[in-house]
Amino acid sequence: MEFRNYLTCFWPGLSELWWRGRLSALPLAIGFGIGLNSLLVLKHFYPTWLDPLLVRSAWWVGVCVWICWTVKSFRELPALINPRAVTEAPDRFVEAQAAYLRGDWEATEPLLLGILAIEPRDPPALLMLSSLYRHTERVTSAAVLLDEMRRLEIADRWQIEMDAEAARIARAVESAEESDGEADEEASELSASELQEDGNAADLTAA
Repeated sequence: MEFRNYLTCFWPGLSELWWRGRLSALPLAIGFGIGLNSLLVLKHFYPTWLDPLLVRSAWWVGVCVWICWTVKSFRELPALINPRAVTEAPDRFVEAQAAYLRGDWEATEPLLLGILAIEPRDPPALLMLSSLYRHTERVTSAAVLLDEMRRLEIADRWQIEMDAEAARIARAVESAEESDGEADEEASELSASELQEDGNAADLTAA
């Protein structure tokens, strides 16, 4: 792994934000920035506001926390960038692909979800899961998943496949709407015929 990838580790919380987009790390990154700037202001611009010993102690505490967090970030960075390379779980994408080609949706879905539990930004697995949702008539879930996939920078190389899947989802939505319309028409015709039969029966009774 290139050293420049580790540069994000020197700012607490930045590596998780940069490589994974985890908003849970944003408060840490902001808090570190606020704390660092506050100490710089107190030391160089307003040294008489607080006791110099207190400011110096705060600096040492901050340095210790920064070192500990930097070491932690260095250790966790490989798992952030490429979790598949550091996990002991086997890669079951081939099994998922085989089950998908057989049309065994019940077997395919848990395999894909297991893959995405390790690497949530795996474009082939995300694309296949979206296609599976479409095949199982969950077109809304398929469209939402595809939209989320489009936001991933790593998925830019899969633009053609994503566009093709989006077209299939659009056709599935149109087909579902047409089926619903036909079902409504049949229901209306059936209701009209039932009302007519009831009217005829009422006429016979009255006669």
